[in-house]
Amino acid sequence: MAAAGTMNGSAAASASRDGAVRLWLIFVAGLVLAMITVGGATRLTESGLSITEWQPILGAIPPLTDAHWHEAFAKYKEIPQYHLVNKGMSLEEFKFIYWWEWGHRLLGRLIGLAFALPLAVFWFAGALRRGYPLKLLGVLALGGLQGFIGWYMVKSGLIERVDVSQYRLALHLTVAFLILALLVWLAFELSVPEHESVAARGAMKALPVLIVAAIFVQVVIGAFVASLKGGLVYNTWPTMNGALVPDDLWTIVPWYHNPFENPVMAQFNHRFIAYAIFALAALEACRAFVTRAPREVKASALVLLAGVIGQAALGIWTLLEAVPIGLGVAHQTCAAILLILAMRHLHVTAQASIGHVRHA
Repeated sequence: MAAAGTMNGSAAASASRDGAVRLWLIFVAGLVLAMITVGGATRLTESGLSITEWQPILGAIPPLTDAHWHEAFAKYKEIPQYHLVNKGMSLEEFKFIYWWEWGHRLLGRLIGLAFALPLAVFWFAGALRRGYPLKLLGVLALGGLQGFIGWYMVKSGLIERVDVSQYRLALHLTVAFLILALLVWLAFELSVPEHESVAARGAMKALPVLIVAAIFVQVVIGAFVASLKGGLVYNTWPTMNGALVPDDLWTIVPWYHNPFENPVMAQFNHRFIAYAIFALAALEACRAFVTRAPREVKASALVLLAGVIGQAALGIWTLLEAVPIGLGVAHQTCAAILLILAMRHLHVTAQASIGHVRHA
């Protein structure tokens, strides 16, 4: 009896530690979601090039005096975006775009601290599951790399362009979504005993995995749409100005540049990947009911399908309104929420496959 009591006490302590780590990961994931939202606003307000230097430490301090503001503004006046897009803007107008970019960078720094400091505490206290220190160090390294990628992206717009490279924007946004996916997956794993989470990893269903992969593909394509301003062409739906397949998809030579440099093709691809995601989510919901899947799987599949429909409707609305800032930011934020729903469904179906979800 004493041994059983000791085992129960050990399990309870382990569950308590897992719960604390899980709450921390959920909190950091919330910060990353906020970062994705602020990043969308920074892009749509064309604020990303307002700070022309990368100072990981000193850059956390904004201009504090009028002289400092004029110095920052003078640096901005040296880049092409000022001369070709914003020439003649006032200092107050510059401050507006500066604060968006500064806030975006500050939030990135705060996320780094909110992740690194508790990680050190949990590690020192022995509160992390076996294998989690290396996993979490990998996420931390990816976050540090994301800071460099952000500067790499900004740097592309400081010399010969008035905006950032679509390739670098796609990389930056995709890594942000990858970090979010890793955080929520690790948090989901901590919601079940360790042996169950290990078993579930090997029992993931193909269709939920495919849905997650398709959402990542859509994120990449969405970044190209955003950077190429593909949302400002063909603001009609379901056709593209009367055609399902417009005749200017292949106008750029050589032809293989069109998916990455032609805004029409970027929008076309974004639409049809959305249709594919809807079809996959609908198929997954049908599969859950036809196969008499456990109740939680059915509920998760329906929530995922509802999220896909909602995001598609929001995307259509955003397109028809020619991408106003509010709708554009909401569309990017909801894409991140949809990824969370897909990751949650992947986790639920994996758990169900090893028999740890209630049946209807």
